[in-house]
Amino acid sequence: MTAVATPVPAIDPRSKRQVARETARNEKQAQRRLTSKGATLVAILIAILWTIPTFGLFVTSFRPGADSNVTGWWTVFVNPGFTLNNYFDALNAGGTSLTLGASFINSLAIAIPATLIPIAIASLVAYAFAWIDFKAKNTLFILVFALQIVPIQMALVPLLSLFSRGLTINGVGIFPGFELRDAEHSFATVWIAHSIFALPLAIFLLHNFISEIPGDVIEAARVDGAGHGQIFFRIVLPLATPAIASFAIFQFLWVWNDLLVATIFAPSSSLPITQTLNSLSGTWGNQWYLQSAGTFIAIIVPLIVFFALQRFFVRGLLAGATKG
Repeated sequence: MTAVATPVPAIDPRSKRQVARETARNEKQAQRRLTSKGATLVAILIAILWTIPTFGLFVTSFRPGADSNVTGWWTVFVNPGFTLNNYFDALNAGGTSLTLGASFINSLAIAIPATLIPIAIASLVAYAFAWIDFKAKNTLFILVFALQIVPIQMALVPLLSLFSRGLTINGVGIFPGFELRDAEHSFATVWIAHSIFALPLAIFLLHNFISEIPGDVIEAARVDGAGHGQIFFRIVLPLATPAIASFAIFQFLWVWNDLLVATIFAPSSSLPITQTLNSLSGTWGNQWYLQSAGTFIAIIVPLIVFFALQRFFVRGLLAGATKG
C-alpha cells in the first residue's frame, strides 16, 4: 500500500494583496485620526527635553573621570577633552564577580530565548482563539486578557517558592532534580519567569492581528484540504510577521532592560548587564562616568534589534486597530 501525500496549499497571491491593501487602509485611517499639529509640537518638545540629558550622558562617557567629577558635561564646549579609557575600563570592571563584558553575554543568553519562547507559545494560542471553535473560548480569552492587570511583584514570591521546591504536578516532578539552588549555571528560571509574564500581552496582541486575517483566505485553505497545522505555518505565520516583529521588539527591550526579575531568579554566575551597571558607579558613586560608558555599551544590541525590525513596527501595531 502506498501513502498518498496531501497536497500543501499555496498562499494565493490575490489574498496576500488583499491583506496588504486592508492593512494599508487601516494604517491611513489610524494616521488621520491620530495626527494633530498640537500633539506634534508637544511630541517635539518632549523629544528635545528627553534628548538633552541623554546627550549629556553620552558626552560624559567620553570625558576623563577627573573632569566629570568636578565640572559639568556642558563645559566640554569650551574646554574639550575626550578619552576612550572609560569604555575599556567599564568592560573590565564590575561590582560583582562578573565583568560588564561577561554580563553582556549573559543578557544575550537571557533575552533571546525569553523573547522567542513566549512568541512561539502565544502565536499558537492566538491562532486557536481566533480560528478554532471550542468550549468556553471567550471566557478563557477574557481570563488571559485579565492576567495583564496582575502586578508582576505579586507573582515573584510564589514563583520563587515554586522554583525552590522544584517543578511538580501532584507530587511528580516535571523536571526531576530541577531546583533553583541546583541551577547555578542555568538561565532556565529566568526564561520561564519572563515567558510567564509576557504571555498575556503577547496572546492579546497577536490574537488581534490574526483574527483580522480575511476569513476567505482560511476557508480557501480548508477547502483545499489544509489542516490547522498547515494553515498556521503556511498562511497565518507569514501574514502575522509584522505583529510578531512588533511584539519581539517590546519583549526584547523589556527583558534586556530588566533588573528586578533577573536579580531575583538569575543565579550569581548568570546575572545580566543591568545588574553589573547597577554597581558600576562605585560604592559612593564617584565612578559614574564608567556607568555612563557602560550604559551606551548596553544599548548597542537594543538599537540593532529596533532598526532591524522597525519596518514592521508601526504596521504591526496599527493593523487591526481600526475596522472599515
